[in-house]
Amino acid sequence: MADTEVQERKIVVAIDEGEESIYALTWAIKNVVFQNSNDTIILLYAKPLLQAYAPPDGSGYLFSSDVMVSMEKYSKDVADCVVEKAKRVCKDLQNVKVEARIEKGDARDVICEAVEKIGADLLVMGTHGYGMIKRAFLGSVSNHCAQNVKCPVLIVKKPKSNVKNKSS
Repeated sequence: MADTEVQERKIVVAIDEGEESIYALTWAIKNVVFQNSNDTIILLYAKPLLQAYAPPDGSGYLFSSDVMVSMEKYSKDVADCVVEKAKRVCKDLQNVKVEARIEKGDARDVICEAVEKIGADLLVMGTHGYGMIKRAFLGSVSNHCAQNVKCPVLIVKKPKSNVKNKSS
C-alpha cells in the first residue's frame, strides 16, 4: 500500500457562553476530528462590542469611563473563561493543534470573516434552538454563517434533556 498523505484540516469551532457550543465542540472531537490527522482546531470566540448609548434627551452619556473600563474587564474575563473551558475539552487530543482566537464584533460578522481569513476547511457551530419568534428578533448566527461562508458548516444541535417527573 502506498504512503497515504496525512490530512491537515483547519476546523473552526465557534464558541460562546452557552452549553450548546461546548456540546458542539465535544461532538466534533468525537465525530469529526481525527486523532492522527494533524488537524488544527481553532476555537473562535466573538466578544461583543461594548456600546454606550446617549440618552434620548441628549443630556450626556449613560456610563462613566470607570464603568466602561469595568465592563470591558468583565467582557475580557468572560472571553478568557469561555476559551479556557473550551481548551479543557480539547486537552486529551493528540497530534491535533488547538488555537484560540478572540475577536471583537457581532458574532455573524466575526465568524464569517475569521473563517475566510483562516481558510477553514470546516466551521462547527452549536445552535441555541430558539423558536421561530425569538429567532426572528435575534437572528440566527448559525443560519447567517451557513448562508455566507464558503466552507462546509456543521451545525450541532444539543439534544433536549428529557427530564420527566416519574410518579409511582
